[in-house]
Amino acid sequence: MSFHKKNKSPSAQPSMHSSSAHWQEDEYFQVIESLKRIYNSKIKPLEVKYNFEGFHSAPLTDSDIEAKPIVLLLGQYSTGKTTFIRYLLGKAYPGEHIGVEPTTDRFVAIMNGSEDRVIPGNAAAVNQELPFRGLNRFGQAFLSRFQVSHTPSPVLENMSIIDTPGILAGDKQRIERGYDFTQVAEWFAQRADLILLLFDSHKLDISDEYKMAIHSLRGQEEKVRVVLNKSDMVSQQQLMRVYGAMMWSLGKVIQTPEVMRVYLCSFWNEKPTNCFEDCRELIDAESKDLLRDLKELRRNAAIRKINEIVKRARMARVHALIIGHLKKEMPSMFGKKKKQEALLSRLDQEFLKIQQKYHLPAGDFPNPERFRQNLALYDMDKFKNIKEELLNKADEALSIDLPRLMSRFPAGNPELEENQRNPFDMDSGEQEALAPGEMPASFWQFSSVDKASYAPIFQSLHPRDGKISGANVKPVFVESGLPNDTLALIWRLADWDQDGYMDLDEFSVAMHLTRCAQSGGRLPEKLPSTLMPNRRI
Repeated sequence: MSFHKKNKSPSAQPSMHSSSAHWQEDEYFQVIESLKRIYNSKIKPLEVKYNFEGFHSAPLTDSDIEAKPIVLLLGQYSTGKTTFIRYLLGKAYPGEHIGVEPTTDRFVAIMNGSEDRVIPGNAAAVNQELPFRGLNRFGQAFLSRFQVSHTPSPVLENMSIIDTPGILAGDKQRIERGYDFTQVAEWFAQRADLILLLFDSHKLDISDEYKMAIHSLRGQEEKVRVVLNKSDMVSQQQLMRVYGAMMWSLGKVIQTPEVMRVYLCSFWNEKPTNCFEDCRELIDAESKDLLRDLKELRRNAAIRKINEIVKRARMARVHALIIGHLKKEMPSMFGKKKKQEALLSRLDQEFLKIQQKYHLPAGDFPNPERFRQNLALYDMDKFKNIKEELLNKADEALSIDLPRLMSRFPAGNPELEENQRNPFDMDSGEQEALAPGEMPASFWQFSSVDKASYAPIFQSLHPRDGKISGANVKPVFVESGLPNDTLALIWRLADWDQDGYMDLDEFSVAMHLTRCAQSGGRLPEKLPSTLMPNRRI
């Protein structure tokens, strides 16, 4: 079977379907450039004109829009946040500390870099290439407790991770921080693509500060996931009770009709000897689901960015209408102070007037009490009148520009039925297990896989979102001349996430196993863990 000959054949040219549907990297950046242009020309002017920053958040910078997907970790001390990050990266990162006591005393942004280095918070907040300039608003007390840790990692090519200080109970902890933890957490949550709330199976209490941090996530619920970590430290019966108790506690804090997605996981650098194994299959399946969600962040990054800009544009539009309405209600000559006090006292009624006048949904309006607190700091008489031109531009962005941008995204790979996930599995019965192969020990190491030689073949099959389907890869393996049952076993072994698609690592391992079978070696019943690359996601 000559792979190089196949790769050079005319049939390797992309088909009409693959060239139109495959989401290329340069297309992603074109969308981001268009998104920046729409925001800067049609939404940001509305925010600036009506001081959106004073009530919500500062205008987005180009670095904010260009930033990789951000994963925010929140949890009380010793829930395993830093250990989870090390598990994902497969190594330590600069400045990490792990212990049973509260060890992470600062916010740490872990990002990809050519070498290990730490950028202090003050320097990171003024760096135009980093999306952290908005943190200057929290002052020196916070910036001295913030850092960016750069480290080379394949995982960090697709995302950035924000590690946070472990949350303790009591007012002393909140006062001694010197900055408002809740406001900082909210700032990161607004920019995050995924928010993970970590709980320890032995510590389910939710401190006052943790409650405040969770409350600050209102409006971001679609991004929040709950991780019950160290789930193998309790028995199956105890785990059922712990899960129920955690959901009861969360239900009192997060008052939404939707049930949050909860992952029962256990991430260790070195697995303790006293773990319970009666729920191992469930925990492994849940952990795999979480890692899959993280892996797909990059694929959906641009869609989420557009979604966030849409939400922001709607908020900015409503904010402008509120400011314009309050300005219009103010008298031109006398009684301004008294009128402002009256407007503040009945702000919820004024919101209702605006809602009815412009036919707006109630969900687009801010919290009246919080808005009232910010409003009290301003002189309403100095507010700007409604400028129709700015509103029209924002409306155009919401109704035309952003939907047009969304239409450029291709449909993702469809979920395959169970019986479609292995293209060589011709019957529904289990294939007969083969004995372990008599190959050198080095053969079962991922370092022995000739990934560089297989990469051109993989690319010739026109991967979509970095993966190829069974239908596309089947001709390559059929060409090997191996029996169908052997090819079915190779697929089953190499498709270790069992989604019916192969990325480059899985394809390379499949080709490696094909070589084994062609040379007379016997395949194992289960893929050795040493043949999986040292990448968790």
